[in-house]
Amino acid sequence: MWSKFSGRELGVLQKALDGFHAKHPNITVNNQGSQDDDKVAQAIRGGNPPDVAISFSTDNIGQFCSSGAWQDLKSYIARDKLDLNLLPTATRAYTEFKGTRCAMPLLADVYGLYYNKAMFAKAGLDGPPKTMSQLFEYAKKLTVFNPDGSIKVAGFVPTIGFYANHVQMWAASWGAQWTAQDGKSALGTDPQWQAMLEWAKKFTDFYGKDKLAKFTAGLGQEYSPDHAFEKSQIAMMMDGEFRTAFIAAEAPTLEYATAPFPVADNKPELYGGGYTTGTIIGIPKGAKNAGAAWELVKYLTTDPAPLQELAHGLKNVPSTIPALNDPALQQDAHFKTFLDIFASPNLATNPASSNGGAYLKTTEDFASAYQGGGVPDLKAGLAKTGAQVDADAKLGS
Repeated sequence: MWSKFSGRELGVLQKALDGFHAKHPNITVNNQGSQDDDKVAQAIRGGNPPDVAISFSTDNIGQFCSSGAWQDLKSYIARDKLDLNLLPTATRAYTEFKGTRCAMPLLADVYGLYYNKAMFAKAGLDGPPKTMSQLFEYAKKLTVFNPDGSIKVAGFVPTIGFYANHVQMWAASWGAQWTAQDGKSALGTDPQWQAMLEWAKKFTDFYGKDKLAKFTAGLGQEYSPDHAFEKSQIAMMMDGEFRTAFIAAEAPTLEYATAPFPVADNKPELYGGGYTTGTIIGIPKGAKNAGAAWELVKYLTTDPAPLQELAHGLKNVPSTIPALNDPALQQDAHFKTFLDIFASPNLATNPASSNGGAYLKTTEDFASAYQGGGVPDLKAGLAKTGAQVDADAKLGS
């Protein structure tokens, strides 16, 4: 089995594999880390692939499934009468493409709101914002400027591309659809996209584009101990469940709480849900021990015991609904928020594509250009970007 895990995390995975070997003593798993998607693809082309591959990205699922690089698991699932209702709809969506299920979800990342409780109390705010307009108003109250007008503390950084501020993650909270009923891009037809970007632009204008750029340039990297939320330089942010482990290790005295991310004012019914993505696992084309590989894939992705063990060790959300009912995971109030989001019927993800995540980059590049003042006509720009996404998808397929 190949994965990108290394160091301590590879050891956590090994413990789960030890549990598998105890149940299947006739199967021995060679656990190889530091192997990414490119290395797996090269091995497939060379005719010597691993029996099992773990990918940290869902962006390539369309290519994996449509090309046959990862095997269709449908016959195994049917033979073993596996109930896929164990998986939330969103995770089923990011592990298949156009009817071909070539992967299973192995742990999930779930995104919500982190907020600084001490700053909230000082600003007279009680509880998290639930709508985008509330988020904007809260941010204004929480922002602190230096005497020269520069930003000292930002209530919320709205810059697209900053930390977890990516269009696919925001879109879930706006109810913005990626595709229309005819299968084409909905960027130019779904009004939620325009509303989302206008909100981001208004937020940017509140701070001032140049002030915001200068402020973010001085903040720590996303996965460093100098992370801005951990250093109390920002009061609110979007992030995944894994941030709870970083805070526990790097800023244990930080007074903070977690909640579902606010939703569009015209979509209040979405509150409680959020965006998810995650780690996926499958059997590459040409695997020499495909039968044994399936037993391992099934064990790691459907048995609550290894899922919960991995969730404890890696601080990710277990990817089946039954595995969420782990008392040890539930008792951490910060982490429980993400378990609840994952169990919500409003959990969402972005669709698989034949050309991987190219459409995400195209959309985010346009969104950043608009937010920075470089797009005079938002509606026309969205339509043009949607047409580009459709053209790229044709080339990809």
